[in-house]
Amino acid sequence: MSNVEPQAGAGAAAAVPAQPAIASYTGRSLKPSLWKRIQQHRTAYLLFVPVFAYFVIFKYWPILLAWVVAFKDLQLGSGIFASPWVGLQNFEDIFLSSDIPGVIRNTVEISCSRLAIGFVPPIILAILFHDMVTRKLKKWLQTLVYIPHFFSWVIVFGVVFGFFSVGYGYINNMLDAFGFERHEFLLDSAWFRPILIGSALWKEIGWSTIIYLAALSTVDAQLYEAAVIDGAGPLKRMRHITLPSIMPVMTFVLCINLGFLLNAGGEQVLLFYNDAVYDTADIIDTWVYREGLARLQFSLATAVGLLQSVIGLALVIICNFFAKRLSGRGIW
Repeated sequence: MSNVEPQAGAGAAAAVPAQPAIASYTGRSLKPSLWKRIQQHRTAYLLFVPVFAYFVIFKYWPILLAWVVAFKDLQLGSGIFASPWVGLQNFEDIFLSSDIPGVIRNTVEISCSRLAIGFVPPIILAILFHDMVTRKLKKWLQTLVYIPHFFSWVIVFGVVFGFFSVGYGYINNMLDAFGFERHEFLLDSAWFRPILIGSALWKEIGWSTIIYLAALSTVDAQLYEAAVIDGAGPLKRMRHITLPSIMPVMTFVLCINLGFLLNAGGEQVLLFYNDAVYDTADIIDTWVYREGLARLQFSLATAVGLLQSVIGLALVIICNFFAKRLSGRGIW
């Protein structure tokens, strides 16, 4: 009996891994088929159907229609698919327009100024909020800087008009009180862009800090404690711990912002600009608004939007490529 029991035990132990080996030799996969997985998780798939339908109907289908309209002469009475094809005629009309060079120049200059001036302040503000000790004061300050984000551009323009209007504006009242002459800030091309970029920064700086605060919350507090023990001051801690920790987020935000280089804030400019500042304020979005709605050139406006999307995608890809080459980090 003593000789038989080990043999039986050894046989039983050897028999356990035999089943997967046989399955592998026969070439059969133990993974269930796609249809069986759908049946198994049918509740989750049913919940996903409305989401899938939303993206198909409101996202991907309009993109397809935009590609079609850009190569057609859209006639409202005929519809999209019955309208005649014109090929690249819409794109030729865009580049042959006498307004396009100035419009593109204004768009790029305003977008680059917004990016250069608005990129760093949210990072500094997020670091200041992160290092604040008094939580109650921190919450109050965060609320104050977040609130402008929820204002519409109409309200923001009303605030700007209240400060810079020549008649009853606060700034002009101050100038008049100190003996200076009142100035038409909103009708001066030299002042239009500073007012435009400054108001956009005031509106969005608080909201832009949220993503950086989220990144800072993941930094290990022991790194700061070790740096303090080693004698590192606030600036050294920021340089060697804080900034390297949020560098992936900074790269992500920079790449995404470059994708909107040809979108210089059309809604804001449309509210702020006027005939006196057309030379520095007219951008692609406002030109599309005039051509597409005022003159009913829908195909031309769609072609411009298509060019903006393609160039924006190319800029994101290029920025991601150089970011990975230079820092080893990218958005994918």
